[in-house]
This record gives sequence, C-alpha cells and structure tokens, in this order.
Amino acid sequence: MKHSRERERERERERERGFVMKGSAMVRGKVLLSIVVMVCFFCDVLVEKSQAIWLNLPATGTKCVSEEIQHNVVVLADYVVVSNYESSIPTISVKVTSPYGNILHHKENVTHGQFAFTTSEAGNHQACLWVDSNPGGGEVSVIIDWRTGIAAKDWESVARKEKIQGVELELRKLQGSVEAILINMSYLKIREAEMRTVTERTNARVAWFSIMSLGVCITVSGLQLWHLKQFFKNKKLI
Repeated sequence: MKHSRERERERERERERGFVMKGSAMVRGKVLLSIVVMVCFFCDVLVEKSQAIWLNLPATGTKCVSEEIQHNVVVLADYVVVSNYESSIPTISVKVTSPYGNILHHKENVTHGQFAFTTSEAGNHQACLWVDSNPGGGEVSVIIDWRTGIAAKDWESVARKEKIQGVELELRKLQGSVEAILINMSYLKIREAEMRTVTERTNARVAWFSIMSLGVCITVSGLQLWHLKQFFKNKKLI
C-alpha cells in the first residue's frame, strides 16, 4: 500500500512538472512570437519601401517628384505612360537629378523606361517629367514605381545565388530590414547633430547681434545727448 501511494504521488509530481514545462514553453513561444511581430511592424514602418505614384502631366509644363535619400542607397524606378489608345500613345521626357544638380537619368520621347543608380550624395533627389507629344491633347497619365533601399533589392537572385528559400529567405529579408533601420537611425542621429550645431550657431549669432544692436543704440543715444547739450550751450540756454 505504501509503495503504491508513493508511486501515485511521484506520478502526480511528474504530471505537475510536465504541465509547468508545457506552460513555460507556451509562454516563451508567445513572447518570441510577439517580439517577431513587433520587429516586423517596425521594419514595415521604418524601412524605405516601394512607392507607386500616379501623375497627371499637363500639356505644357513640368511635374516633379522628389525624395530625400541618404548616401550609398540603391534606387530603382520604373515609369510607364497610361493611355486608352494603343495607336496614339503620348511620349514624355524624364530627367532625374541629384541634390547638387548632377544628371542621373535623362530620356526623351519615350513611353516607358527604367532608371537605377546608387546615391553618391545625401539629400533631395528629384525626377521631373514633361510631355513631348500628345496627339489626343490634354493631360497625360504616368505611373512611377519608385523603390529605394531594401525594397529595391532583387531577393529572387539572392535566393538563387545563396540557395536559400522559405523561412530562411524571410529571415534574411528581416535581417536586411533591421540593418536598413540601423543605417537610417544613424543617419537621423547625424542629421540631428548637424541641425543642433546650426541652431546653436544661429542662437550665438543672434545673441551677438542683439548685444551689438544694444551697444549701437546706447552710443547713438549718448551722441544725441551730447549734441543737444552742445546746442543748448551755444544758444546760451544753459
């Protein structure tokens, strides 16, 4: 009887231990899943993505789109003219410039095209489009698929080259997204430091300008008093 009771107690203890282990494993799984979801959310928010833009170009004039891109970032874009008439498709010109005015892409009399480059300058990159010919008249609709950073990477070629697929490929994408986030954060820190330096210099210059303005006002007031005193003395009023 004693042995049977002890065995039952041991079995109950083992069951309790099993329940505890299962519960802790479930908790760890939920925590890990929540962390992965949060990382994916931040990657989805912070990482540069593909941006499809619909533009209506006027018959005369130019329309431009721009994006502030940091140094050493891959940019890939496709553009195509949207027309309801295949026989008379309008043609456009496209010109892409860097922040310092360097021409990165320039095409004339085209209905579609693509440009790709790696930025060598940090700042506002601009793409301008205008209509060359439009037999039907009126506005011309253009779609631009603008991709930067991790969104411009060809993951299919990466998967074929490194022979990865499925979960491993998704983890590799997640790793690239995290690296892009770190680069963006460091870029924002640098920009913040630059803006803080400019603000401090501006405040110092304003303070010195205020002091100089006050000194000039005091000097002018003193000269006016001296001039009035001399004037009254000459007129023998004092």
